[in-house]
Amino acid sequence: MASSSSKLISTEQLDPEQLKIWIKAQALELGFADCVIARPDAQDELPRFQEYLERGYHGDMKFLEENLEKRADPTLLVPGTRSIICVRMNYLVEKPKARYVPDEPNSAVIARYARGRDYHKVMRGRLKTLATRIREKVGVFESRPFADSAPVFEKSLAENAGMGWTGKHTLLIHKKAGSFFVLGELFTSLDLPFDTPATKHCGSCSACIDICPTQAIVEPYMLDARKCIAYLTIEYKGVIPEELRQGIGNRVFGCDDCQLICPWNRFAKKASIDDFNPRHGLDHVSLLDLWAWDEETFLNCTEGSPIRRTGFQSFKRNIAIGLGNAPYSDEILTTLQQKKMQHDDIVQVHIDWAIQQQLLKRK
Repeated sequence: MASSSSKLISTEQLDPEQLKIWIKAQALELGFADCVIARPDAQDELPRFQEYLERGYHGDMKFLEENLEKRADPTLLVPGTRSIICVRMNYLVEKPKARYVPDEPNSAVIARYARGRDYHKVMRGRLKTLATRIREKVGVFESRPFADSAPVFEKSLAENAGMGWTGKHTLLIHKKAGSFFVLGELFTSLDLPFDTPATKHCGSCSACIDICPTQAIVEPYMLDARKCIAYLTIEYKGVIPEELRQGIGNRVFGCDDCQLICPWNRFAKKASIDDFNPRHGLDHVSLLDLWAWDEETFLNCTEGSPIRRTGFQSFKRNIAIGLGNAPYSDEILTTLQQKKMQHDDIVQVHIDWAIQQQLLKRK
């Protein structure tokens, strides 16, 4: 993308504060909802994260145990880093009702960020474009973009630079934009003035803790991923504990409940780019519709989508749980009992459970 900057100006000639203002303007022009400049230092986050790991709350995500020193010190991850440009993208296509979690038990609920194109690719592409624009203005400098793709405490970096504050559900909240956004970073060798932290505004509110269907928020600011629906339906590949299945309800990929109930999301903003628009009707699709997908259909409909991450069999496992939790239906029961499609042993465990749940509700 062509830059709107003027001819090349060296960083020595340009006032750092003016350069920062210009970079932020470029970021907004590229579709980012906000841009802050962070200090390459996340040491303060390390003790809390180590406690999280010691409690085993990360479940099977063993990669989180690695490269702790690089997470805390970004200059070890990318030598020469002197400032980090942190950005966010809003992903809501439609603003949900304030403090309301819909009850649509026959629908297949997919987290809102995952209904369109994979944001990781969108984020990295635009960060690279931002780096190109900066290079055209100031000349050679080192940079590297990240979008949840490396050992980076991205939330901590953004928070320390005023992007928002960490809510009790552990997500970042912006006072004027809620929390329905994703983060990205551009590590740079530029000497830019750092932004300052925002104040916290959760107060005594415990709405996110109270609403969590599986009680995964075990205390304010501490999440047990082993109970979290997002982890269970996306990252975890095994048999989901029976005591958590009813809480999962009809959520087949991720969960938005703690965000939907948050009072700050009455200020949530809509996405400014089309990439987050739902594909294949994934914002209004039934459990039975998704159950009918074979693996080829799954692969075709999830190309370039975050949903591909969970894999076909785990996706079917999640849908089976949803069908078991749905109100009794002859069609659901008959469909579950059919042997048209080959499933692995883990999926079959959940199909058997779903059949039993349907039979228990049959009058």
